[in-house]
Amino acid sequence: MKERSIKNIFVQGPITPEKIAKSIAAHQSKTGIGAHDIFLGQVRADEVVGKKVKAIEFTAQEEMANAVCHEIREATFEKFDLSCMHIYHSLGRVEAGELCIFVFVSSGHRQQVFEALPHLVNEIKARVPIFGKEIFEDETHQWKENS
Repeated sequence: MKERSIKNIFVQGPITPEKIAKSIAAHQSKTGIGAHDIFLGQVRADEVVGKKVKAIEFTAQEEMANAVCHEIREATFEKFDLSCMHIYHSLGRVEAGELCIFVFVSSGHRQQVFEALPHLVNEIKARVPIFGKEIFEDETHQWKENS
């Protein structure tokens, strides 16, 4: 198996539609790929404790988060027949309606991407030390709990 290097998954601020489009377009030359699947996580304007969420400010233990993400990537490549995998997560403030996570998997066949993507996203949410501080419309905040 090819040893992959640890990648930095972090992007300052929201993940832009342009970044997503460029990532997808870069795969046109990879003609062995027959299927892609994408997960986009967006900040919701939830109502929490009677207040509306305006933004989430993301922080992380970056070195540890990248290392854990690398372990998850390697295990996912072992479990599923994937050609490509990209993971991006925001750091800093992301407003409600903006994107904060982009996960993109590719394979020769659709079944592999359909099975790999939820596994990958659930592992990231459960294990990677990324923290979100929900900022309310009145600028008060609370730390977000993943569900």
